[in-house]
Amino acid sequence: MSEFKVFRVYQDDGKIQGKLEQSTLNDLSPGEVVIKVAYSSVNYKDALVAKGSGKFTREFPVIGGIDSAGYVVSSENKDFKEGDAVLVTGYEFGTNHDGGYSEYARVPTEWVVPLPEGMSPKQAMSIGTAGFTVALCVQRLEENLQTPEHGPFVVTGASGGVGNYAIDILSGLGYEVVAVSGKDSEKDKLLALGASKVIDRNEIDLSGPALEKAQWGGAIDNVGGDILAWLTRTTKPWGNIVSVGLAGGSHLNTTVMPFILRGVSLLGVTSSGCPTELRHRLWNRLATDLAPKHLDKIVTRVAGMDDLPDIFDSLLAGTSTGRTIIKIAEQD
Repeated sequence: MSEFKVFRVYQDDGKIQGKLEQSTLNDLSPGEVVIKVAYSSVNYKDALVAKGSGKFTREFPVIGGIDSAGYVVSSENKDFKEGDAVLVTGYEFGTNHDGGYSEYARVPTEWVVPLPEGMSPKQAMSIGTAGFTVALCVQRLEENLQTPEHGPFVVTGASGGVGNYAIDILSGLGYEVVAVSGKDSEKDKLLALGASKVIDRNEIDLSGPALEKAQWGGAIDNVGGDILAWLTRTTKPWGNIVSVGLAGGSHLNTTVMPFILRGVSLLGVTSSGCPTELRHRLWNRLATDLAPKHLDKIVTRVAGMDDLPDIFDSLLAGTSTGRTIIKIAEQD
């Protein structure tokens, strides 16, 4: 196989930097399945890996991209054959195992998910880790008996990819979704995705007492920090808050009062560590009852690998909105 283009992240004298270069199949991390990548996507975690802002990568260099979808080229496992349409997300893909910013990927068999019937690689990457994370949130909420009847459901960090999918999917399930965003320019879009109301994050009083007026049935929080603490104080009895992000800080300054006096539950999800069977089941749900209805509004850009450095800068600066997918190969 001839050389192909990759976006590889290096650490040199403590400085982390990604760059485009040529590579070969022999240079890739080991695995039983080789995939010709058609599309990848951009997630906050990808930017952290590429810029060294996170502590996800233990060994360098590594090809970035925690999402990929494409077609099997070869497989040492009989479960997959040449030409099968597949996707890979999670595990250590794109962090400690060469990822999806590459024309070819090589991965362990258990990481490979067959594309659900009727879903193309482009659609799969439009959903990607962002949409899959929301499916995981729905799973946790359902397990903890959350229902639309419990009251308005808050989505913070609503302008980002996970926030967009949370609004779309939850409103499709019958929830009255209240979006929280600091970007006034995104208000019309959030309403179009299914939000019943948009609250300006900057107008929220974050200095309240240990318990405030209970007004939210539950929440999916992409922000962390003071916003997450505010949600614990304002969620109704027996409501559930799912924590999925830390754009506003990793520390949580709260008390036990919401948990022991109102029975509020704070739930966590991690897409990278999702059990294989559940991963397959949720991807099938993302093609059926959890299928997003507004992909055309959520995916705001289709870019190439050459654009990755600028995209990462925008994402980390907080100026990015919606979701960007990366076209790797001509096939779809």
